[in-house]
Parts: sequence; structure tokens; C-alpha cells
Amino acid sequence: MTSPTYQRVYSNLYKDSVALMAISSQLQKMDGVDAASVVMATPANRENLTHAGLSDTAEAGPNDLLVAVRGDEAACEQALELADRLLAEQPPADSGSQGRAEQALTSIRTALAKDAAIDLALISVPGQYAGAETLKALRSGLHVMLFSDNVPVATELEAKRYAAAHDLLLMGPDCGTALVNGVPLGFANAVRRGAIGVVGASGTGMQEITSRIHQLGEGVSQALGTGGHDLSEQVGGISTLQALRALDADENTQVIVLVSKPPAPSVAEKVLGEVGKLSTPTVVIFVGADGSQSSTAGITFAHTLAGAAERAVAVLRGESVEPESTTLPSKRQDQLAELVTRQNAGQRYLRGIFSGGTFCYEAQQLCRSAGITAHSNTPVAGNLQLADIWSSRDHTIIDMGDDDFTRGRPHPMIDPTLRNERLLAEFGDPATAVLLFDVVLGYGSATDPIPALLEVLDRCREIAAAGGRFLPVVVHVCGTDDDPQVRSTVVAALTKADVIVADSNAEAAQMAAFLITQVDSPQLITSGKE
Repeated sequence: MTSPTYQRVYSNLYKDSVALMAISSQLQKMDGVDAASVVMATPANRENLTHAGLSDTAEAGPNDLLVAVRGDEAACEQALELADRLLAEQPPADSGSQGRAEQALTSIRTALAKDAAIDLALISVPGQYAGAETLKALRSGLHVMLFSDNVPVATELEAKRYAAAHDLLLMGPDCGTALVNGVPLGFANAVRRGAIGVVGASGTGMQEITSRIHQLGEGVSQALGTGGHDLSEQVGGISTLQALRALDADENTQVIVLVSKPPAPSVAEKVLGEVGKLSTPTVVIFVGADGSQSSTAGITFAHTLAGAAERAVAVLRGESVEPESTTLPSKRQDQLAELVTRQNAGQRYLRGIFSGGTFCYEAQQLCRSAGITAHSNTPVAGNLQLADIWSSRDHTIIDMGDDDFTRGRPHPMIDPTLRNERLLAEFGDPATAVLLFDVVLGYGSATDPIPALLEVLDRCREIAAAGGRFLPVVVHVCGTDDDPQVRSTVVAALTKADVIVADSNAEAAQMAAFLITQVDSPQLITSGKE
């Protein structure tokens, strides 16, 4: 029997969506709470609550904040009390306030009145209101990072055309990652300042590239997100072109990286034409593109996210740009092949569980190139649509950060509980041969993702051992040692738990694909042959 839902409405109270996801995560972790969600009560969010099994009977409107929890009555009452406290908390006063109460900034106008030097607004409101707030900010002379999604294309076009005409940059809608003057915005990593600028229509793609640049000893001047729709036929790359020109004019930027999933063909042609005019050498990565592009004067193409970072560093240092390796070193292959000898004959399928959408996309592409056709909730060309997103079928690679999984729930980068539950399910399937997933660190992500993950992995090992099975686990950890979670600490903990930790998402996918091609199964497609 499904446990009851308890709700509480806060009239005319607005909180940022990232803050609400963090509160949802804390409520979800409470003993006795089966599900929890804290959202603005917009029609879309209320529909998502129903999809998430949180029956919605409260009287609330789009300007109201709604808390919904499901579980036993005592636990839910405690959860609602905790939500009360968390929603009432105020940010600490800055050091210059000397303990005086600060007036809440309730509008862009009041913020500018307090500090006329402000030149950028970060906007995160429900999609139907985001366009109006964005235009207010732009008309006040502010650059904008628009975190909100579900903004109509017509509204995006109006705002971007206005911004371009007034020499202002609009990052977004649906821009989740940026680094502006060294300040991480949204989901971003702590990286050193340097001479490589990044323009991206991909949030986790930007995180991978900026983190890898940092790991290789270089730094980032600016990382400017454009929003996932910018390179569509309708929008035409307005923000991408602006950002490229801005970095080209920036004296601190000596190399540019452009990252995106494949743009619309006409937009790709327009953007590459503009890249060819830049005086700054540029590395281009269209994740999953057909690979037919050839590097030309001033433009270096990459085929993986990590490869884009490595090529940018090589160009910056004046080193030769080596071809990207498509195979694993022979020593690594031998190590991986030995693992397969410990598996049962019935283990035959790859299961990829991702929180980063671009990581899922890249992994699918690399596995496809190894001859592995997978099911997915977000399939790339040549892969198959997963009929039931809650149940894997044959080879399956899913993006758990997609809307299908996050309705009424925090994103798995913030709260990996749902991801961890899926890992348990995959370990329980006797047909699973390789488990592949990502751990994304940085600002906005879970502050300490490891204890719960290690507990889940221990349980997974018990499940596999009880079935007489051995299951290799391959993980990519995106982040740096300067992140709050400290990448080296996370990697050490996972390695100690017998997890294979790759240096990049691409390497993790290549490892998983290699393991699958070693499995002796007549139903497996390997290297394009039956």
C-alpha cells in the first residue's frame, strides 16, 4: 500500500530552484520519508509531483511554494518542520554589515540601487516568468546567466536579439554552468585562472573540459555557457557567436574551446565560418559528430571532451597536436581482459547510469563505435529508445539527469539517491556484465557523495557474490582537487573499493566497451561483426 502524502503551502514565497533541490535532498534522506519535493507550485511542477507519486491536493498557485512529502506520518511531520526551518534561514550577513540586518533584494532594481557596479544577473525562476525577468535585466544593462529552462523559443530569440544589439551576453536559457572572472556559477568546478577560454552549449561538457585543463596544469580565463538550444536552427547560435567574439577580443584568452552536441547543419556551417575568422586558435568538439571534419589553420577538431582539453593545452604550449587514441594501451587491455575470465556465461550486457547528459551522450557514441547498440531514454543515432526507463533491457545507457527522472525529485548530481537505487537494480540483474557510471563534483553537486555510494557498492558486491557473479565497475570522476569534495580523495575511496576509475569520461566508456567486447556471447555485436 502506498504511503500518504503530506503537503504544506507557503503563499507568495519564492526560492531559487537550486536551493529548493538542496532542501528536497535533505528531506528525502530522512528516515521514514519515502519521497519529498520542494517546488514552486507551477502547473508543470504540480504535474511532476503527480508523476513522482506525490499526490497533489493542495490549494496553491504559481507564486506559492509547495512542500510535499510521502512516508509515515511522524517522519513526514518532522520533514515538514525541517522544511520550515530551512526555508526561513537567511544567508549570513557579509563582513561589512557589522551584524546589521540587510534589506532583502526583491528585484533587479533594488539590487542595482544598492550596488551600481553590478553587471551580471543570474536568473532562476519558473520558465513562464524567466523571459520577462531576463528582459528587465538586459534593459538595465546587465549581462545575464539564465539558469531557467522551459522558456519558449520565441522568448529566447527576443531576448538574445536584444542582448546582441546592446552588446550584452545572454547565457541560456537552460544554462547550468559558467565561470566568469574566476567565479563558478551554477554547476561548475573550482579551476585555476589561465589562458584557455571555453564556450559551451553543454554543461557537463564544459565541466569535463575545464576540469581536465586544470588537471593538466593550465587554467581557464572564462567559461561561457550558451544554453542547450542556442545552436538549434531556430536560434542560430546567437550567444555562441557573441561569446566567441568576446573571447577573441579578450587579451587574457590565448586559446578557445567550443563544445556542443552536433549543431543544426546550417548553424554549424555559420559558426565554423565565424571561428575561421578569429585571431585566437580554437579547438572545436561537437560531441558525437561524424568525425569527417579536418583541422585547418586556426581550427583544431577534437572527438572527445578530454581530447578537446588536451588539444587546447597542447596548442597553448606550442606543442604538436597528436591524434586522439581510439584504443586502450595493451597493458590496460590485458588487465581488463583478465576480469572477464572471472564472470559467468550469462553476464553479457553493459549498463551505463549517468547523471551528466553529455557524458551519457559521449558514452553512447563511443560504445556505438565499438559496435555496441544500446537502449536509452536519450538515444543517439543508431541506438534504441528504452521502452520503460525504470527497467534496463539488453545493453542500456541512461541519463538520470533527464526530465523523465527528475520530475518532482532533485537532480542526481545534487542527490544521487535515485542513481544509487538504480545501481542496486543493475547489480541484481544476472545478465549485467559491466557497470559504468559518473560522479560529478563541484559547486552545486552533492557535498559528500562517497559514503552513501560506498555503502551501495558494498551492498552490490554482496548481491553479486550471493549469485556467484563478478561484476566490473567503471567510473569517471569529473572534478578537481580544488573542488569542495576533493577529487583525489573521492578517487582514492573508489579505488580502495575495487572500482576502476578512469581519467576521463571517454576512457571510462572505452574501458566498458572493451570489457563487453571480451564477453563470450553469441548475441553480442562486437567491432561491427556478429
